[in-house]
Amino acid sequence: MFAPRTIPWPLVALFTAGYLPPYLLPTTVGRLDTSLPLSTTQAGAVGSALLLSSATAGFLLASRVQRLGARTLARLGLALAVLGYGAAALTTAVPAVVVGAVVGGFGSGTAMTVAATRIAAEKDPHRASTAGLLSVSALAGAVYLTVPHLGRGHGLPLAAIALTALAVWPLTGRLPGAAADTPAAPGAATAPLPHRRSGLVLAVTVLCWSLAQNSLWGVSGRIGLTQAGLGDAALGVVFAVALGAGLVGVLVAGALGPRLGRAMPVGAGTVLIAGCIAVSASATTPTAFATGEIAWNTVYPVVLSYLIGLAASLDARGRWAVLVGSASSLGTAAGPLAGSVLSAQAGYAGMGLVLAAGLLLVAAPLTAVALHTAGRPLLPGAIRRRGGTPAALVAAATGTPSGAVPEVGAVEQPVVEIDVEAPAVAVQGAYDTAGPRQAVAAPGSGTG
Repeated sequence: MFAPRTIPWPLVALFTAGYLPPYLLPTTVGRLDTSLPLSTTQAGAVGSALLLSSATAGFLLASRVQRLGARTLARLGLALAVLGYGAAALTTAVPAVVVGAVVGGFGSGTAMTVAATRIAAEKDPHRASTAGLLSVSALAGAVYLTVPHLGRGHGLPLAAIALTALAVWPLTGRLPGAAADTPAAPGAATAPLPHRRSGLVLAVTVLCWSLAQNSLWGVSGRIGLTQAGLGDAALGVVFAVALGAGLVGVLVAGALGPRLGRAMPVGAGTVLIAGCIAVSASATTPTAFATGEIAWNTVYPVVLSYLIGLAASLDARGRWAVLVGSASSLGTAAGPLAGSVLSAQAGYAGMGLVLAAGLLLVAAPLTAVALHTAGRPLLPGAIRRRGGTPAALVAAATGTPSGAVPEVGAVEQPVVEIDVEAPAVAVQGAYDTAGPRQAVAAPGSGTG
């Protein structure tokens, strides 16, 4: 029997604070468009700047969390999020809103970097990331239900993000500081990234994957209002129900865990998402729009949770988890602007077809990386070829029972042990040079 695995709630809360801005992107961009003197493309550009700042924090801090301390960086990120988003929410001056959004985005990215790094070092990173997605989906759904009843000002979703960061601050006291972190092994600070080819392919394809998702997500509000004929309150209900369906998807992903592997959920899930995006973007009725959005948001977090787990499995120190997450943020950042430009040039339905085709293209390399890094179970007594990470370290990093440690990236060579009653004793003369020999009669034998 194994001890029950506990969920690292401070990391889940930090994950929620860092991931909330992308989840609220449609209402944030939509309100910037309607409440401030900004065009649709300009509002999308502000949303892209926010998320680009968040991605920049990930790239800059990916390898510095352990040295600077998780607690210090988390508090810095949350403070920047409170100040930036809070200032943007309280002013109507466009330059101040843009600066506040960029500062707040860097803070969110810092919080997300700390959360991703620490989650990758957990015994069960998939469980922790699933809990984080569950939390952020629930909170975003509550915001979508509440904000339409509080007014149409641009500052409401930004204030919600700032208040979330403020509420998470007290939990950072349970994170380790720089001195409390486990000392790295000699040379670990300069150790090269493992599985570079798989990591780079994953980072590039996840960037494109996130770009497609958020190109639609950034303009979903306008599709619902202008093309599907929904009102503001009804649109908020659709988004809340969609995120509620996302909760179901996250729960299913958490229940399934590694039972289906990673390749099937990632590959098949991406194909399903492509179909949902095409349906949602081409919807001209409330029913079709709601169907596409709900189906899409049900599958999206499932695939995302497996992608996060896949990135975490590439490096126990969490560097690939942060770098892949930052690449995802780059795609997310370009999403609102790309969606605005595509929809302006090709219409919403044409945009949906382009995005769906792009997702079908990236499904193949994503599946290939998942298959390549899945490995075979490492049984007791097995050895690792090419000087790979010892099994004990892999077990500590992934929380896998000692009976079957997953191998990542290297070929395992099982050693078969054969029990022998007693060692065989060689008899001199029993062996001779190779070649035909005449049969020799046994002593005492007769002929005739």
